[in-house]
Amino acid sequence: MTLLEAAATGILPQEYSDLVIKAIAAEALAFNPALATLVTTNRATFNIPVVDEDAAASWVAEGSEITPDDPTLSELPVTPAKAAGLTIISRELAMDSSPDAQQIVADGLARSIVRQINAAWLGNLAGPAPKGLASLNASQVITAAGGLQNLDPFAVAVAQAESAGGTITGWVLSPAEALTVATLKTGSGSNQTLTQTPREILGRPVFVNSNVPQGTAWGVDAATAITVLREDLELAISADAYFTSDRIAIRSTARIGFGFPKPLVINRITVTA
Repeated sequence: MTLLEAAATGILPQEYSDLVIKAIAAEALAFNPALATLVTTNRATFNIPVVDEDAAASWVAEGSEITPDDPTLSELPVTPAKAAGLTIISRELAMDSSPDAQQIVADGLARSIVRQINAAWLGNLAGPAPKGLASLNASQVITAAGGLQNLDPFAVAVAQAESAGGTITGWVLSPAEALTVATLKTGSGSNQTLTQTPREILGRPVFVNSNVPQGTAWGVDAATAITVLREDLELAISADAYFTSDRIAIRSTARIGFGFPKPLVINRITVTA
């Protein structure tokens, strides 16, 4: 955390920073270990190593020479972009050192940044936002024609991910699809739900986000969904811009990028009527 400017307001910058970081880590899908792998860097661009082909192995007779072989490697460059949030508070609130007052400010900052991170990670936003799941033209697409009537499309997604050398570690559903899955029944006329744990499908955790379009569900392998965080959260505090109204600005920024080195492991389920 970098404190660029601070007035004698009674604000505890490190405490605010800790609260914001914890809130972002808890709510941002790209920071969730079930959906992504987080790496940090101090460089403008982080290169994700990609193994295109493993080194070959073979059976050899006892005492025979082993034929050497090299893997085929490439790199996927990821350049983190900046997500920023700005909160304006009264000096009186800033002077209040109670945990509740600090939490109010931290929650506002975190919500602002988390909304942007989730929208980018799930979508295909225009620059300078980083490209997310919806930008992956090479991802596997499964069509559930006639709606989600059972969990078969999710089983297909698991099988396809395994065939591509990965595994589904988590699902991200639109609110509509999450409701449909949660209300699926074991049979006609039954009131017993098909998923005994509504937030799990085939033993994998389910996350729901309004940035997922209706009719869409994602199956993600955390090992092949990389979130690159450049350095730490930056927290800046200043009373200068709002001097005449006796208010204080608290600005928070995070530089984040995404990389998907094995897009064929990512599965998109499209639900049609």
